[in-house]
Amino acid sequence: MIDKKTLIDYLYNSSKSMKEKKLILIRHAKSSWKYDVSDIDRPLKKRGVTDASIISKAFKEKEYTVNKIYSSPANRAFSTCKIFKNNLNWTDDQIEIVNKLYDFEGESVLNFITTLDNTLETVIIFGHNHAFTAIANDFGDTYIDNLPTSGLVVLKFNVNSWEYVKYGETELLMFPRDYRL
Repeated sequence: MIDKKTLIDYLYNSSKSMKEKKLILIRHAKSSWKYDVSDIDRPLKKRGVTDASIISKAFKEKEYTVNKIYSSPANRAFSTCKIFKNNLNWTDDQIEIVNKLYDFEGESVLNFITTLDNTLETVIIFGHNHAFTAIANDFGDTYIDNLPTSGLVVLKFNVNSWEYVKYGETELLMFPRDYRL
């Protein structure tokens, strides 16, 4: 049974003209297993740096306006974020590291998404699989077998509140293999 506050919020949101929320998920670039470091500290491989650079430059051409960028604290995720930052001219104050995004199953990521500030219309999250493939498949309308490293997916929702993000449209998929020369 739905509680009264949720029903009132839903009716209020549905009575206003709907705004779009866009969630952009970017899986970290290919990481190296060469070094004897903990999982959270693994660095990027050269191919990872190259692929993240290719995708970030191609994404720049799409001209999305992004309100906020969040990253897992994992070295490989934040390093990928920094490559995008440099190629898209983001500022440091747009980016926030969030510990709960170091999540491979997706529950913490989902909880984070549904509590985002509703003034934010477009957000980017840098993180991990299996979480990102599962979220893209659960929330989007295009099945993805696997979101590859440096892969990017844009999900669009016709809601006013992140709390109601559920069934959306897969607006864009960008995989490195499709952009390599």
